[in-house]
Amino acid sequence: VQLQASGGGLVQPGGSLRLACAASGFTLGATLDDYTIGWFRQAPGKEREGVGCISPAYGTSYYSSSVKGRFTISRDNAKNTVYLQMTRLKPEDTAVYSCNLRRGRDSYWGQGTQVTVSS
Repeated sequence: VQLQASGGGLVQPGGSLRLACAASGFTLGATLDDYTIGWFRQAPGKEREGVGCISPAYGTSYYSSSVKGRFTISRDNAKNTVYLQMTRLKPEDTAVYSCNLRRGRDSYWGQGTQVTVSS
């Protein structure tokens, strides 16, 4: 399984950005498959924190309190890609964002993509 994250960049406060996490070696559209896929972020000098995740087999989603209502995770089965739509971005959202897939005991990480929120 490989995950390829993309879409990071520089955005002004209040702006929006969409990150993508393309999966290979695993079919995200296999809804009966029990897995969780989501996003983490790590800001300079801080520990990595979970941003949000979805578990398609159960139809559930989770978002951290710091992003709830502003960030949304979605899935495009045709493109085998998961997205993180980020709106009303704040300077404190600046971090390296990484996607993660967990299936049973296995955990897979994509490389990070830098998001910088600054005027």
